[in-house]
Amino acid sequence: MSRGGSGYDRHITIFSPEGRLFQVADARSLVQQARQQAAEFRFKFGYECPVDYLARVMADKAQVYTQHAYMRPLGVVPMLIGIDEELGPQLFKVDPAGYYAGYKACAVGGKETEATTQLEKKLKAKPDMSYEEAVQTAIATLQGVLSEEFKASEIEVAAVRADAHDRAFRVLSAEEVEGFLVALSERD
Repeated sequence: MSRGGSGYDRHITIFSPEGRLFQVADARSLVQQARQQAAEFRFKFGYECPVDYLARVMADKAQVYTQHAYMRPLGVVPMLIGIDEELGPQLFKVDPAGYYAGYKACAVGGKETEATTQLEKKLKAKPDMSYEEAVQTAIATLQGVLSEEFKASEIEVAAVRADAHDRAFRVLSAEEVEGFLVALSERD
């Protein structure tokens, strides 16, 4: 990609000369790298890859892209969520510049600072939230920051539960999201 006067890199979203979003390819590449790294770790050491290790490896790779003029930094901010056998639930955010940090709650996007601040305040006020309260808090924060009321078809909610028998990542159905939206409207 030429960095000349083409105008492709003047937007928040960066398009290729063919008109494709670079962020989609960047995200797929990062997911593939993370899966490969986790699989290699499990093969080499015999147990699941810790989330903090995976975040560090991804941050190191992202940082390499900032060292050379011929490499374009990746245009996505991955959030890594997992349950560590010793430490419990873990959440890490990896910056395209190669910085990573662990969080209790965080957001990514246009109003991430405002959303993260709200999430941290709510978590500080009630650190022992139930699963239902945590999902409602996330949705309420999103609605508050964006100043919008959502329908179940307009948002996607996913969760990993530390207390569940099956600790798999799961996307909630539209009916489940609707239930949380109704509970939120009744609460307010």
